[in-house]
Amino acid sequence: MELDWVTVCDVSDLKIGAGVCALVENRQVAIFYLGSDDSIYAIDNYDPFGQANVLSRGIVGDIEGDLVVASPLHKQHFKLETGICVEDDSVKVATFPVRLDDKRVQMAVV
Repeated sequence: MELDWVTVCDVSDLKIGAGVCALVENRQVAIFYLGSDDSIYAIDNYDPFGQANVLSRGIVGDIEGDLVVASPLHKQHFKLETGICVEDDSVKVATFPVRLDDKRVQMAVV
């Protein structure tokens, strides 16, 4: 199956090590740019514990080799690659394929 890619923003709109929120196909998505190796991750911006769209404002870090974002509300950590909550693996946020095309950040629309 071929993916449909949507340009979300320019890479210059992102801050290394931080998240930004983008509205993609009427859904809030948190995009994280880690910089050095052009690693970009896209997850749902909605925090299922705090019940608010805030994950893009969370702090990015590493827990036992997994890149995570900590929710700014109740501090649960979500893995950037899988969306799984570290503290409660029965909870997961959606993740989305994302890539750099030249200087444009693109996300696959499913």
